Amino acid sequence: MALADSVPGVSGGTIAFLLGFYDSFINSLNDIMGRDNAKRKKAFFFLIKLGVGWVIGMLLAVSVLANVFESGIYKVSSLFLGFIILAIPVMIMEEKESIKGKYYNIVWAVIGIAIVVGISLINPSGSGADVSHMNIGTVIFVVLAGMCAISAMVLPGISGSTILLTFGLYMPVITGIKEFLHLNFEYFGLLCSLGIGIILGVFVTLRLIKKALEKFRSQTIYCVIGMMIGSLYAIVIGPTTLKEPKDPMTFSTFSIVFFIIGAAIVFGIQVAKSVYDKKQLAKAEEKIEEE
Repeated sequence: MALADSVPGVSGGTIAFLLGFYDSFINSLNDIMGRDNAKRKKAFFFLIKLGVGWVIGMLLAVSVLANVFESGIYKVSSLFLGFIILAIPVMIMEEKESIKGKYYNIVWAVIGIAIVVGISLINPSGSGADVSHMNIGTVIFVVLAGMCAISAMVLPGISGSTILLTFGLYMPVITGIKEFLHLNFEYFGLLCSLGIGIILGVFVTLRLIKKALEKFRSQTIYCVIGMMIGSLYAIVIGPTTLKEPKDPMTFSTFSIVFFIIGAAIVFGIQVAKSVYDKKQLAKAEEKIEEE
């Protein structure tokens, strides 16, 4: 999830959906703020395990892969194109009960495509915001950006990094994290403001997402599929959002090898998930027989 969240155009929520723990993730985020102590304890341990992995992944992405995004952006983009293109039919199969016979909801897929493409077009140059001097106005701006980014990160198809690019904060945040890891606290105010926005975003938006999945699952799934389709465009123009902008991906810069690797990753994940599900089912059946 962290690796996906760190790449413009790619969504960590897509990874969660693909691995089959998206609903658990959203429910845990809601339960941690609830009044049921048992649910809160269960949610806490789930989120701790997920959070540790996310932090490690993000630190690796920022410290090791940031340079790769600059020098090999077309290979990385090709990899994620393969990932997303194969992930779309996987999601359709996983959610066939929510989709089958409800094709009138396809309008929500169109809306999902429009949302992601629209976000990608707002600030395609990824021009950086001036965060060298933090004042009240800048703090409010960064807090709002953090709220929007965390909302996007948990929605499959929408990239939190793309949201930060839209606000012109992607490179300042990446640079800030890298500098903070080197004990340079010049960007500390920026990172604190972003953190406040992320916390507020969790409280404000995640309840809405949970209700949408519970009460309007078909419409929500169609919208998510649309967002994933729209993210293909966001990935193609991703190179234009770098600190030193490059041309959008074309057939000449597209890497079929990395595309296949991306598709193979999804296939491997699905095979591993299938094996795990079968083992869990076998354990459940054994437990029933023992009782």
